[in-house]
Order: sequence, then structure tokens, then C-alpha cells
Amino acid sequence: MIDGTVRHNAPIGVTVRNAVCGFLWRMAGTTPRARAVGAELRRAREDAGLSARTLAARIGVAHTTIGRWESGERNPRPIDVATVLGALGTDPDLREELVELARDSDGRHWVASGLPEQQRQLAALLELERDAARIVNVSPLIVPGLLQTSAYARAIIGAGGVPASDVETRVAVRIGRRDAITRRENPVELLALFDETALGRNIGGPAVMAEQLRALDEASRWGNVTVRAIPESAGWHPALEGPFVLLEFADRTPVVQIENRRSALFFHQPADVEAYQLAIDRVQDVAMSPEETRTLIAEVLGNLETAA
Repeated sequence: MIDGTVRHNAPIGVTVRNAVCGFLWRMAGTTPRARAVGAELRRAREDAGLSARTLAARIGVAHTTIGRWESGERNPRPIDVATVLGALGTDPDLREELVELARDSDGRHWVASGLPEQQRQLAALLELERDAARIVNVSPLIVPGLLQTSAYARAIIGAGGVPASDVETRVAVRIGRRDAITRRENPVELLALFDETALGRNIGGPAVMAEQLRALDEASRWGNVTVRAIPESAGWHPALEGPFVLLEFADRTPVVQIENRRSALFFHQPADVEAYQLAIDRVQDVAMSPEETRTLIAEVLGNLETAA
């Protein structure tokens, strides 16, 4: 039962898990938009050179309240955001943008179209990836972002119409995101699901693809990373509807992020998340095993090296 509704088509495990997550979400109040607001508040405070205690004393709240706002653990009200930014002497235009962002910080979903909101969504995604216990990246057409090499990412970003002056910055951000799965302490578990055709797609040229395939094979042997290709023979499956990322946490509801060329979207309410969890279950039903996937990677890499 989720929000009072029995979902007869959902596996019991998924239903129970989301009922618990829904309770945690309502208790904790953490949402992607709240994380974005919190990140901006922290950045503004640090730019002003103030500690959390100093700011708290200035506006008359407990310093723990500042910490909860900045971490996204609690949703600051628009008046709270205005008070903090006013005390920090923040630019009025930025203040207005963040107050507006805080107005619906616990809404059903968060759609970002255009700058600067897409940048704030990216900042929220980076923090969510850092704090996640498990990430599932469904990427039907290309190697999932967290497993991309810099050359592969550069080829994609450079061909995507990004201004030349921004390409290296975006590549650096994408590669920096890998820290979530490569860090020494408590690395995030990653399940990467992608179509087998992604392995043979000539992105960046043979040398770039060969490097990417070697890196993918290496990552597939890490204890916290599972790599599974979806065979062309699988027929229809939910990954064909488009890429998405599911982020799961130990103490709050999971979050789903979807991104396309012009916009990005976060879902966090249990009923919405459940639809993507069920999609992942369906994709895993038709995907190759990790061992079969490594064999396929080695085969594609061997053919590529033979042709070189």
C-alpha cells in the first residue's frame, strides 16, 4: 500500500519499499529541489565568508537549522531563503530566483528548462550521486555517464552543439562525477544497463572507442559496479523509451532523473519512482549477465583492434 492505494501490478517488495520510502520522504522533507536550494545557500554563505554559526546568530536561528537547510534535510520557506540571502548581501536577482525556487521545493516533480535552473539541477544531481547508496543508470544508446572516459565524453559533448569554450568544463564535471563510484571509502554501488549496440557505436573514432571499451571492462570488475548489456534480440523493453537514472538512499525516498537536449526532470514521489523501478526490473529480465557482458565487450574490442 502506497499513499493508501494497493498497487496490484507491483511486486510486493517494490510496494513495501516505496511505502517505507514515502514515509521517510514525508518525515525528512528532502527533495532534489530542496538540495539545490540548500547548495545555493551554502555557496552564498561561503562566498560571504561567514560560518554557519555566525549566520545563524545574525538571523536569529539555531546553527543546526542552517545546516539542515544547506544539506537539503529541511525545506526552507521562501521567507527563510530571502532572510538568509538578505543577511548575506546577495545580488537581488539571485535572491529572487532562489526565493522562487523555494516556493515549491516539495512539489511532485522538478522540471528545469534552460539556464540557470539546469545548472542548479546539475548541482543537485552531483550531491545526490555523492550521497546515494546505489545508482541505476539506464542508457540505451551510449555508455552510461559515470563510466565514460574523458575522450568519449568529449566526443559526445563536442558534437552536441556545446560552445567550444564550455566543452572542457563539462567534460571535467562529468569525469569528476565518477568519484562517487571510485572513492576509497563507501563507494556508491552502480548498476549500468545499456543496449549492446552502444558498444559498437563509433563515437570519437576507433582509438577513443577502444579506450572506452577497456575502461568499461575494467570497471565491470570492480566490486561495486555491475555492467549488463541488453541484447538486440530482446525485443521491446522499457529502456527503449529513453535513458534515466535512479538514485537510491539509505534514509530517504529514491529519486529519478531524466535528461534530454533542452530540459531535465526529477521525480521523487513514491508512485512515480515505482514506475521506473518496475521498468528496471523488466530491463534486467532481458539483459545479459555481467559475465556475458564482459565476454561481449572483449569480443567487440578484439574486432576493433583487429581492424585497426
